[in-house]
Amino acid sequence: MSRPVPRRPEYQKINKDLFVLTYGALVAQLCKDYEKDEDVNKYLDKMGYGIGTRLVEDFLARSCVRRCHSYSEITDIIAQVAFKMYLGVTPSVTCNNASRNEFSLILDKNPLSEFVEELPAGRSSLCYCNLLCGIIRGALEMVHLAADVTFLQDRLKGDSVTEIGITFLKQPNEKKYRRRK
Repeated sequence: MSRPVPRRPEYQKINKDLFVLTYGALVAQLCKDYEKDEDVNKYLDKMGYGIGTRLVEDFLARSCVRRCHSYSEITDIIAQVAFKMYLGVTPSVTCNNASRNEFSLILDKNPLSEFVEELPAGRSSLCYCNLLCGIIRGALEMVHLAADVTFLQDRLKGDSVTEIGITFLKQPNEKKYRRRK
């Protein structure tokens, strides 16, 4: 029986670059297919949602994370483990409200827009990396957490950072998961 060949780091770099370039071609094609930016944004979110619903299983199997007890723990896992695992970056996390259900992931460097200098002409409302919002929303929904995920700031639109906002829509019902004695 043969052993699997370990992946070399340069293969991971090539795979990431290939993914980023392919993603750019996908967005360019969607811009040709759809006249409105809103339609492109919806399509990217829908694609991301589908990816997120499937990716969560791989994430849970590979990361060995334990059950989280708060939204801040969940957001930290997304930033420190998931983003690092799949995109090679670690965004910083900030909480945006007193009820502790709104968070921001702040990316100093966005790998999906690595080879993009600016948005296409006439596409000012395009959310180029909207796929990420769909992935996060889909993955959270698969672990029974409804969330609204949107871009708050984008470097491609002239902002200083890329910021993804996550708003958890309902409080977890702890009693539902407790064992009865």
